[in-house]
Amino acid sequence: MVQREESARMQRSKPPPGPVRTCIGCRKRELAVELLRVVAVDSGDGPGNGQVVVIVDTAKALPGRGAWLHPRSECLHAAVRRRAFGRALRITGSPDITAVIERFDSSERPDTAAPREQVAKNMSTP
Repeated sequence: MVQREESARMQRSKPPPGPVRTCIGCRKRELAVELLRVVAVDSGDGPGNGQVVVIVDTAKALPGRGAWLHPRSECLHAAVRRRAFGRALRITGSPDITAVIERFDSSERPDTAAPREQVAKNMSTP
């Protein structure tokens, strides 16, 4: 019987203990349980107005395409700077991410949270 020696790559690569997703801010891969899922929903201002709102899916069960983000302000700022929300959620135009920004503001200490004006300024910069 022929025994094969496992390569170093085969020895190192164990399957992760759950689904792995990529953060849209820093582009690092992480277990889905460590990331926040965000989804795009219609704003409800009326049919056909095209306004899209991005919200945090805390139960990770809302329908539609989702994007994943580390719960750190650095990743939020990187995603805003790179305009990653629209690309990851496959929506045209710039979505309203106020709900996501408020979630980060409420979950962090006031001295480490970035001002909302700075995030809004980064969104409007071409």
